[in-house]
Amino acid sequence: MNRIEAILLEPVGCLAEFPAAPFHEIAIRFFDRRRRVRRQLPSQSSSRSYWHLLNLIEAAGPLEIEANRAAIETLEIRAAAAAAVYEDVIPALSELRAMGIKLLLASSLSSPAIGRFLQGPLGDCFSEVWDRDNSGGIRGA
Repeated sequence: MNRIEAILLEPVGCLAEFPAAPFHEIAIRFFDRRRRVRRQLPSQSSSRSYWHLLNLIEAAGPLEIEANRAAIETLEIRAAAAAAVYEDVIPALSELRAMGIKLLLASSLSSPAIGRFLQGPLGDCFSEVWDRDNSGGIRGA
């Protein structure tokens, strides 16, 4: 039997419910050149909006992020500030840490958005944090 030494977690949809609207707005304003994203917020989960946005960003390339960095980060920070941590997350992470399991956070969100997210109750839970700014970009985390 192998011992689990670490667990890697993504905050959007795994640790908290993020609002879909900021992700949808980023997709519409900056990345959906073919207008495939509906103008009205779809009745889909924030996770689906987030992963759809990541697909659009990945297809557009890093120059698109750089050209609109401040506005994108502002919307991501808005999403992180409104995220509601799932009620079972804190007890589960506390128990994992008590078992000696290293908890790592990896996300394609920007560093400022992850910083805002970690200002909440999860701030001291992770021994390492990777975001798109320090991990090599979207999905590099």
